[in-house]
Amino acid sequence: MESIKEKTKEAFDIMKSEFHYKNIMQAPKIEKVVISCGVGSQKDKKKLDLIEDRLLKITGQKPVRKGAKISIAAFKVREGDTVGMQITLRGQRMYDFLDRLVNIALPRTKDFRGISANAVDEMGNYTLGIKENTIFPESSDEDLKDVFGLAVTIVTNVKNKDETKAFLTHLGFPFKKQSADKAKATTVHVSKSRAPKK
Repeated sequence: MESIKEKTKEAFDIMKSEFHYKNIMQAPKIEKVVISCGVGSQKDKKKLDLIEDRLLKITGQKPVRKGAKISIAAFKVREGDTVGMQITLRGQRMYDFLDRLVNIALPRTKDFRGISANAVDEMGNYTLGIKENTIFPESSDEDLKDVFGLAVTIVTNVKNKDETKAFLTHLGFPFKKQSADKAKATTVHVSKSRAPKK
């Protein structure tokens, strides 16, 4: 099976006619992948260590703990408390993670029908929300009480939504297929107001 790294190298030749690339420097590529996980006002050190260990196994890189910037009494959060974890992947480790995500983890999702194509932002980055970390084989043996969600942001050098979607589709990302009816813009029928009686 062709890896995402190999498909990235082919992207320029395959996409140049559609997006009018003139120079190899315009070739679309993934710059980094950011994995983030919120832990809320988690005080249990064992739970934090477990999440950190699972993220390390899934990505091959130790996460950075993110502390709260301000204290919020309503949420029982003090300044400096760990409220999330983040990992930034680049290079070969990034490609290895994406290969596992696309070819192994996503197909293991219950009732999987594809990922949304609407999560591309104006800067050409794609963010994917994963409800359960257990779709990754490295943490599939977890108890239900230890399951947590995470967000995967794929940062590209592409500057518009259509180009990003075409690039990720070429890399093998399984986007949901829109039916012909859904693809059409929805029309809102406004009833004509009756003319006032004279």
